[in-house]
Amino acid sequence: MLEQWNYQSPTPGQALKQQQFHTDFRLSPAVCLLLVQRGITTKDEVHKFLNPSLKDLHDPFEYADMQLAVERLEDALGNKEKILIYGDYDVDGTTATALVCKFLEQFSVASQLDYYIPDRSDEGPGISEQGVEYARANGATLIIAVDCGIKANETVAYAKTLGIDVIICDHHTPGDELPPAFAILDAKTERSNYPYPDLSGCGVAFKLVHAFAKNNGLELSQLRHLLDLCAVSIASDIVPLTGENRVLAALGLKQLNQNPSNGLRGIIEVCGLADKQVTISDIIFKIGPRINASGRMMNGKEAVDLLLAKDSETAKEKSANIDQYNDDRRELDKKTTEEAYAMLEAHPERFAGKVVVLFEPSWHKGVIGIVASRLAERLYKPTVILTESNGMICGSARSVTGFDLYAAIESTAGVLVNFGGHTFAVGVTIEEKNLDAFKAALEAYADKNMMQAQLTQTLDIDVALKLNEINDKLMTDLNAMQPFGQDNQKPVFCSLGVLDAGSSKLVGKESEHIKLQIVDDSTNTPVSAIAFGMGEKYNIVKSGQPFDVCYTVEENNYGNTTTVQLMVKDIRQC
Repeated sequence: MLEQWNYQSPTPGQALKQQQFHTDFRLSPAVCLLLVQRGITTKDEVHKFLNPSLKDLHDPFEYADMQLAVERLEDALGNKEKILIYGDYDVDGTTATALVCKFLEQFSVASQLDYYIPDRSDEGPGISEQGVEYARANGATLIIAVDCGIKANETVAYAKTLGIDVIICDHHTPGDELPPAFAILDAKTERSNYPYPDLSGCGVAFKLVHAFAKNNGLELSQLRHLLDLCAVSIASDIVPLTGENRVLAALGLKQLNQNPSNGLRGIIEVCGLADKQVTISDIIFKIGPRINASGRMMNGKEAVDLLLAKDSETAKEKSANIDQYNDDRRELDKKTTEEAYAMLEAHPERFAGKVVVLFEPSWHKGVIGIVASRLAERLYKPTVILTESNGMICGSARSVTGFDLYAAIESTAGVLVNFGGHTFAVGVTIEEKNLDAFKAALEAYADKNMMQAQLTQTLDIDVALKLNEINDKLMTDLNAMQPFGQDNQKPVFCSLGVLDAGSSKLVGKESEHIKLQIVDDSTNTPVSAIAFGMGEKYNIVKSGQPFDVCYTVEENNYGNTTTVQLMVKDIRQC
């Protein structure tokens, strides 16, 4: 299991601020400490964190080039120019494409708007030459690129020679030179002063329509129907759930649960979530993978078609299609993952370094990112999974906590054809002759910049609790901290020196899980917990000796009854 627990007692300053918040807001002490740990230090910050509001969004015109972008878009709409929305093929790109299209429909005639999603296998990520040719052939004079474009220097320059202007709405890290676009909305460029650099690609697209609305006297509340798309992109792209992302995700979840678009309602139904409260986890593990499956197995344009569905029947039909794609993707994902593990087991000496790089020409390009994620999680090493496509080696890389994978890949740029992405996820394209040089350069960077401690999986624990502190009040206050995700993780607690209340038992077909009933010196009332896959630790629980347990606090809904239950992450002997 996990090799190390990481728990730090609160400092005197944190404890003082915790008490102040408890006095001011009457929140559970544990939640007050969690807020302090997450950098919230004032009453106003507490209020904004617990009550996300559209009023807290930044002025979109703080983006460099936003005024240019809005004026160019207004001109295009007013002059009846053909506009092409160009999005990446993943969840972020397809939701961004759908968001801009849904918004602009009300200001244009049907023939003015079109959208384009590149083929993952034939074109790859970013703005392709095929995409620019599609725009030219269909008479488009303005391309709005969403969730892509910041490194598409050559194809943007080509579009410019054809008289096609490009507005880039991206959130990826730019290269040394920016594309010659008409306007660039990317908070990660050096010339940007935008105060929040961590929006998803769909979030940046939302800021474009936010600016357009503001410039044309529309109320921000009139954009609420677009927020379900923002929530899906934010959860699926694993961007920080802080700042503006927290506002968009929280309000987007509300929209998703109360009045989702036809397309998202269709996906919710095929996921079996129709009668449930949809959460960030549901998006990550159920909704997002189905949208992604379209781009992985077929073409992402079908996902956009679904997200823009005008009626429930169309949505139902297209949702069934992408559900089937997702089933196909799962089978392929499982097969590829098993083959990758087999390679590791057959040649362990090749993968003893700090980074794992696996190449198999037959692997499907659509699942290599998923496989990289699985291996990085299991091996706890940055992992690159590579395949062959159109005469090149291309792949996806995933990192571990604390290691900047983008910087690592960037250090190998001299042997790459192309690369792009984030700190934790990067895509690469390599000529086969440079594969060994890439491996060597990446391993050299890791040797120099990756501490051994980063290769040891740790379990970060936020707060130590006595069992009598676990109650409905704590659950209510924890729910106010949602949505949880990157940089606002679901809190992990520990309780030390607990005892089996006598009725803990093994459950599951192979007795692989433990259903616990535990007490400590604060209460004789047993607290329920479930430890999935920890059957080997049953002897610790039944030893009659105190043990430590770490967990998250969950709501267990059974029938018409809701109770608090601990979801155990690890058990250790005191």
